Amino acid sequence: MKNLILAFFLILGTSLMSQTTVTGKVADENGNPVPSANIVVVGVAEGTVADFDGNFTLTTSQTPPFDLKISSIGYSTATVAVTENNQSLAVILNENSTALDEIVISASRTPERIFESPVSVERFGLKEIKNTTAESFYGGLQNLKGVDINTNSLTFQSINTRGFATFANTRFMQLVDGMDNTAPGLNFVLGNLVGMSELDVQSVEILPGASSALYGAGAFNGILFMRSKNPWDFQGISAYGKTGITSQEAAGDNQYYDFGIRAAHAFSDKFAAKATFSFLKGEDWHANRTDDLANPGADRSNPAYNGLNVYGDEVGTVLNFDVLGGLPAGTVGSAFVSRTGYNESDLTNYNAESVKTDFSLHYRPFADDLELIYNGRIGRGTTIYQGINRYAVQGFTMQQHKLELKNDNFFIRGYIVSENSGDAYDTRFTAINVNRRWKSDLAWFGDYAATFIGAKLGVGSGVLATDEQAHAAARAAADTGRYEPGSAQFKSAFNAVTSDGDLTTGSKFIDNTKFRHVNGNYNLAHLIDDWADIQVGGSWREYELNSSGTIFTDIDGPITYQEYGGYMQVQKKLADERLKLTVSGRYDKNEFFDGFFSPRAGFSVTLGENRNHNLRASIQQGFRNPTTQDLFIGLDAGQAILVGSAPTNLDRDIRTFPVSQPGQVFTGGAETVQVTGRSAYENAYSLSSVGAFSATGDPTALEIATPGLVQPEEITAVEAGYRAQLGKFTIDLSGYYNSYANFIANVTTIVPLYGQVGDNSLSVLALANGDFKAYQAYTNSTVDINSWGATIGVDTKILGDFDLGVNYTFTDLDFDKVAFPDFRTNFNTPKHRVKASFGNTELFKNFGFGVNYRWSDSYFWEASFADGDVPSFTVLDAQVNYTVPGIKSVFKAGASNILNEEYFQAVGSGLIGSIYYVSWTINP
Repeated sequence: MKNLILAFFLILGTSLMSQTTVTGKVADENGNPVPSANIVVVGVAEGTVADFDGNFTLTTSQTPPFDLKISSIGYSTATVAVTENNQSLAVILNENSTALDEIVISASRTPERIFESPVSVERFGLKEIKNTTAESFYGGLQNLKGVDINTNSLTFQSINTRGFATFANTRFMQLVDGMDNTAPGLNFVLGNLVGMSELDVQSVEILPGASSALYGAGAFNGILFMRSKNPWDFQGISAYGKTGITSQEAAGDNQYYDFGIRAAHAFSDKFAAKATFSFLKGEDWHANRTDDLANPGADRSNPAYNGLNVYGDEVGTVLNFDVLGGLPAGTVGSAFVSRTGYNESDLTNYNAESVKTDFSLHYRPFADDLELIYNGRIGRGTTIYQGINRYAVQGFTMQQHKLELKNDNFFIRGYIVSENSGDAYDTRFTAINVNRRWKSDLAWFGDYAATFIGAKLGVGSGVLATDEQAHAAARAAADTGRYEPGSAQFKSAFNAVTSDGDLTTGSKFIDNTKFRHVNGNYNLAHLIDDWADIQVGGSWREYELNSSGTIFTDIDGPITYQEYGGYMQVQKKLADERLKLTVSGRYDKNEFFDGFFSPRAGFSVTLGENRNHNLRASIQQGFRNPTTQDLFIGLDAGQAILVGSAPTNLDRDIRTFPVSQPGQVFTGGAETVQVTGRSAYENAYSLSSVGAFSATGDPTALEIATPGLVQPEEITAVEAGYRAQLGKFTIDLSGYYNSYANFIANVTTIVPLYGQVGDNSLSVLALANGDFKAYQAYTNSTVDINSWGATIGVDTKILGDFDLGVNYTFTDLDFDKVAFPDFRTNFNTPKHRVKASFGNTELFKNFGFGVNYRWSDSYFWEASFADGDVPSFTVLDAQVNYTVPGIKSVFKAGASNILNEEYFQAVGSGLIGSIYYVSWTINP
C-alpha cells in the first residue's frame, strides 16, 4: 500500500504544477441565492458545490480560458467563461430546468448530467430533502421511480431495486462517502439506522441494477450512494428538531422525536473539520398477528397451534397417547401437541432508537485540491430485525473509520467497518428457553399426556371427556405454574436467557465481525489532453468473522478470508459530443472461488436540434460472491439448522441429537447421534418429497436432495432507455432484462439421524420415527432465473408553477416453481407500482407544500420467517413548509401515511401506521 501511495504522488506531479482559483455566487432571477448549485469545469472531472448562500470557490488544474457549467434542479444550466486566475463570477440561473440536468457521479465515477448517463440513475438532493413528505430523507427515497423500501421497523428500512427483496438484502449495496455501509456479519445494510444525518447529506444517488464492472461483487442489484457536505463549502452550525407521534392500532399513539446538529469550519485554506450528531427515539411498529399460517382458522384451543407472532409454540411433538399410557392401539389415539408460547409483545419493549455521530478532519497541504481526510462514523441503534426469526436488536453498534487521500483526478482510501451486536437477542429462542427454564420439554409433554389420557378415560371424574375438553385440561395442567409475563419469575428467566449466547439455553445474539477495505481510482483524462475519460482502479478486502461460535462456526477463533479486484473504464464523446461510448471491465477474485471478469458496454446518443432527446443502451455481466453467512454460518434457528457451504465449514458444524428408539442396529446402543453439517448436502431428502412420504407412507415418493456447494451468483443485464425534454414535460423511460445463473438461495433439506439416504431401510425408518432434522443449505439454482421490468416517469408543471410527477414501475419474474418446488427465490416484489407527486415550492413567498401518493400491487412474500400474501396498499404523504431567510430556517409540518390506512410489506412484520410530525431546521 505504501508503494501504491508513492506511485500516486509521482503521477500527481503534473497536476500540481499550476492551479486556477475561481470564486462566485449563484442566484436566481430575483437575486435569491441558489444553494447547492453544481459548478463543473466543462470537459473535465472537476467541480464544486455552492453553499447555502450560493457562494462557491473552485480550484482547478485547468489554465484559462475554459468554461464552467452551473446547474441546479429547477433551473436552466448556465455556461460562463473563465478568462483569468482569481476571477469572481456572478451567475444567474433561470427557472424551468429539469431533474435531467442534475449532475451525478455514480453512473460512470465521473461528473455527468443525468440526461447523458449511460444507465438509469435516480438523484435526491438538498431541494428534495427540504421538500420530502416523509418523516426522514431516507424514507423519502421510496417516492423515486423504480425504488422500493420495505419497512422492517421504525428505524430499519431496506431499499431495493428490480426485485429479490428481503430485509436481509444482500444484493443491494450502500456507499456512504465511499465506504460500504454493509454490516459485516449480517451482510446487509441496516437502512439508515447507523448511516448519515440528514443535515450532512449533500446528495443521494441510486443506480438500479448491476454495476459490478465498476463497483465489484456487492454491486449486484443496485447501489445507493450518499455524499456528505464537506466542511470547506458548507460551513457553520446547522441544527434541526423534529417531534410528533406515531399512530398504530396495536401500539396506540406514541411520541416520536428526532433532533440533530452539525458544525463545520475551515480554520484556514489548509485545514477544516466537521462533526454531526443526531438522535431519534420512538415506538416501533408492534407485530401482533396470532393466526396460524400452517392451520388457517386454528386458535389457541388447537393442540398444534403455532401463532405467527407467538413464540415458543414452535416446540412440539407427536404424542401417541396409547403407547404412552400402555393402552391398546386406537383407545385414545395420538395428536401433535405444541407448547404454550408467548406473544411478541411479551418479549420486547418495542423501543426504537438511533444515535449517530460523524466527525472528519480535512487537510490540504498545498491549499489546493490535494486533500487528506480522516472520517469516523459511529452509529448505535435499537430496532426489530426479521430474518429467520424476529430479533430485538438493542444497542447494536457499527463503526466506520476511513483515511483517504484524493484530488480531482484520483482517490485512494482505506477503511474498517466493525459491528457489535450489543444486547441483541432472538425473540423466538427467548420464549423457548424461558419455557424450558420453568419446565423441561420432557416434563411438560409428560404432564400433558398424563392429564389428557386421564380425562379421556374419565379417571377421577367418571366422565369421559371429549378431545377438545381433554386437550384443554391437559394444557391447563401442563401450564400450571408457568411464568406469566411481568412476573418476577418471568423477568428473572428473561434476563438470564437474553444474556446467554448458547441457543440451547439462551437467546443472545453475539457478533463482533469486521472487514477491512482498501480501494483506489485514477482518472487519466488530464494526462492525455482529455482525449477520453479513462479510469483505472482496484480494491482489496479482508473479512474477520467473530461470533464466538454463536452464528458462525468460529468456536475456535475468528475466521478470516480475502478478496480483491481491479477495473478499467474508457468513456469517449464523439459526433459533436452527441454520442458517448462507455466500455469497462473488472476482474475480481475471492480466495474460495475462481476469478470473475465483469464487462460492461454502453452508449448514449443525444438527438434533436435542441439536444432534447437521448437514447441509451447498455449490457453488462455481474456477479455476487456468497456472503459470510452463505459460507460459514452454523446456527440452529429452531425451524431449521443453517449450515454454510464453505468446504472447511461442513465438518466444523457438529451437533448431537437424541433419537426416539435407541438400539444396537443403528445407534450402537447410544441414546444420541452426532450429525455434521455435511449431511445437509450429502445425506438428505428433499423437503417436498418428505411431505409426500408423510402423507402417503410410500417410500418411493422420497427424493434425494443434492444441493451443490454455493458458488458466486452471476447476472447478465441488458438495459435500454429514453430521456426527453418536451416543452414543460420531462420523460424518463427505461426497460431491462436480467438473466441470472448460479442464483444463490436456500434449500431446506431433511436429514435422517441414522441410515444413508436411498437405502430404503434405516433412513426411511428414521423419517417414520420422527428421527430427522431440517437443515437449510446454501446453494445455487440448477436453472437460469430471469426477471424483467420497465419504468416510466413523467414530470411537468401545471397551473403555472405547480409541479406534477407520475411514474409507473413493472417488475416480473420467470421461474418454474413447479419444477423446483423447494427452491426459494425470495423475489418479494409487486408486479405493478404507481407513484405520483404534486406540489409547489413557492405557492406564495417562502411557502411550499408537497403531496406524495404510492400504490403497490399485491404480491407473494417468501422469506425464512414466513410466507404469505401481501395485499395491495395505498399510501398518501403530505407536508407544508415555510422558509424564514432572516434566520436561515425552514419550518415544516407533515405526515407519513396521512390517511392512517395500516398496511404491511412482509408477512410477520408489524402493520405500518402513521407518523405526524413538525420540524424546525436551521441553516439546512
